[in-house]
Amino acid sequence: METMNNKKKLYDTSKMLAEKYGEYGTPEREVEQAKALAWYYGEILRDRRKELKLTQKELAERVGKERSYIAKIEKGETDMQLSSFVRIAGALGLSFDLEPIS
Repeated sequence: METMNNKKKLYDTSKMLAEKYGEYGTPEREVEQAKALAWYYGEILRDRRKELKLTQKELAERVGKERSYIAKIEKGETDMQLSSFVRIAGALGLSFDLEPIS
């Protein structure tokens, strides 16, 4: 019979995030949420670029940006404008839908 000491603990991520970054809706949490989204979108764009076997320089040339800008986006280090995101996604053959939040 398995004892309580041998069971893995499950963590409440909401509680962990609140402890580290503040409660949901606070300015501190919003900043971290924005950083997380920038990283997430950067990962999507980088993975697709690599799928297409494009270099950062080649992608940058397609969208009229510097290679360093593409690198920053892929690392989640910059907050890109929506127009840049649309242009980069299009150059990578990606599309997306905007839907109202319900």
